[in-house]
Amino acid sequence: MFTLFAAADVAIETTEDIKWTALIFGLLGGLALFLIGMERMTDSLRLIVGDRARGVLDKLTSNRFIGLITGAVATAIVQSSSVTTVLLVGFISAGLMTFVQSIPVILGSNIGSTVTAQIIAFNIATWALAFIAGGFVVSTVAKRESRRVQGVAVAGLGLMFFGMVVMGEAMSPLRTYEPFIDAMETLDNPIIAILVGAAFTAFVQSSAATTGVVIVLASQGLITLDAGIGLILGANIGTSVTALLAAIGKPRDAQRAAVAHLLFNVAGVMIWLPLIGVLGNGVSNIGGGLPREIANAHTLFNVANALIFLPFVNQFARFVDWLMPDKEQSGAIVPKYVDLGLRKTPGIALAKARMEMLRMARRVEGMLVDVFPAILDGDLDTLIEVRDRDDEVDVLHGLIIEYLGQISQEKLSPELSAELVDLFEATNTIEAIGDIVETNLVALGRQKMDESIDVSEETRELMQQYHKAVVEAFDYALIAVTQKDTDAAHSAKQMRSSIRRFGVDATDRQSQRLIVDEPNRVATYRFETDVMANLKLVYRLTRKIAKAAIPESGEPEA
Repeated sequence: MFTLFAAADVAIETTEDIKWTALIFGLLGGLALFLIGMERMTDSLRLIVGDRARGVLDKLTSNRFIGLITGAVATAIVQSSSVTTVLLVGFISAGLMTFVQSIPVILGSNIGSTVTAQIIAFNIATWALAFIAGGFVVSTVAKRESRRVQGVAVAGLGLMFFGMVVMGEAMSPLRTYEPFIDAMETLDNPIIAILVGAAFTAFVQSSAATTGVVIVLASQGLITLDAGIGLILGANIGTSVTALLAAIGKPRDAQRAAVAHLLFNVAGVMIWLPLIGVLGNGVSNIGGGLPREIANAHTLFNVANALIFLPFVNQFARFVDWLMPDKEQSGAIVPKYVDLGLRKTPGIALAKARMEMLRMARRVEGMLVDVFPAILDGDLDTLIEVRDRDDEVDVLHGLIIEYLGQISQEKLSPELSAELVDLFEATNTIEAIGDIVETNLVALGRQKMDESIDVSEETRELMQQYHKAVVEAFDYALIAVTQKDTDAAHSAKQMRSSIRRFGVDATDRQSQRLIVDEPNRVATYRFETDVMANLKLVYRLTRKIAKAAIPESGEPEA
């Protein structure tokens, strides 16, 4: 153990000589080092494996045991049960999983969150400076970005341990300070210990910080095993309160997930409250020293709770649905998937942006589908309704672009940077298609009515085929960009030949009608060619959307 405060005369033998200023700053400084190290390590881990965590959840099945393991693995990777809980909301809302399926994942996230406690319970504090130095060297001299990120993660781990050393040295004089010893004895009352642990965790917004402080107290012999277990149980409640606060103002499913997390943890604590002594005896028999015993109690508590609740996920889901029924929809367009709390996990945040972009794109696709028959049939009400729908598209476009801008300020790998650029371009292109429908095609529909233009049945059929092909290509492009489906992207691009053929046939038919002596033939020709030109422009932009999934091969545009 380092003697960091020898010069400051903090380590003393009599209670009268305690230097409170040095002690308080040592404790706060150590905690700050711990939190900074935790932030550096978790940010780096999310850069390294955050996208893999998204892949793990993407492959989630309906098997509740797989869901439990998935939640544990994903949370161990991203170092945050709150991130896992919020991520689940997007899958539920997108119909990829049900709220019932999400509950085992939430239970698993509690297990995954105990990995931090297990790591910091290792007695490797003497290697803290070695980790800091080694990680700094790697992050500075490594040529590959992935190696530099790994170096930052190692340095962050070293800072965590060094912060614990500083806290331990600062608090060592308290071992002989009677008032503090008396205060620590009150933590043997499990209710007090749980309340203190919950309050401290909610204050510092990190259950890992609470775990670190508890293990430091244990290593200094300042608390008993039962008190340490009580504090850790309280930390479980405190971290779920943080998730609950983060869900305020979020979609209903996000609030349900946060409430489920809180209820699980509170119920688990209630179950184990009278059994803390039994849990303490169990981990004592395993041994490993007081810090290790507290970490083991944390893990056993969460594993046992998960196994207790797992058979009752259906009943619990119905209870949460009853507790939090759906709200009346206000009609205002609000984000459904994007969440600024996820921007520290760029891979996951970009997945959410794709889902929000698909939500916007489906509105544009609906406009594109509905506007064409309204143009040909002279349906003014539908034309106005399609025009008004573009306001929703504009709002969603602004939300997505702002969200992507926030993500761009984070540290991104080259792959994620390229994905971000593709999403920017795809989002802007989809919005541009919406503007074409709202401005150009709706105006052409009104022109047809104002000028009493009559489209022949043969030309109408050709134009409908052209329009149908453009909509089909647009649908392929959406699948390509939102699911990273290269086959769909190629399908969108390969429709160029059929769309061109329909265009040539329609142009030939329009040219033939122009030379026939029919009333209003010039206005009709101009109208028909303008409609086809706008649909052609929509297809060109559709090909740009597909480019977000595969690079353009350089062939000429349609």
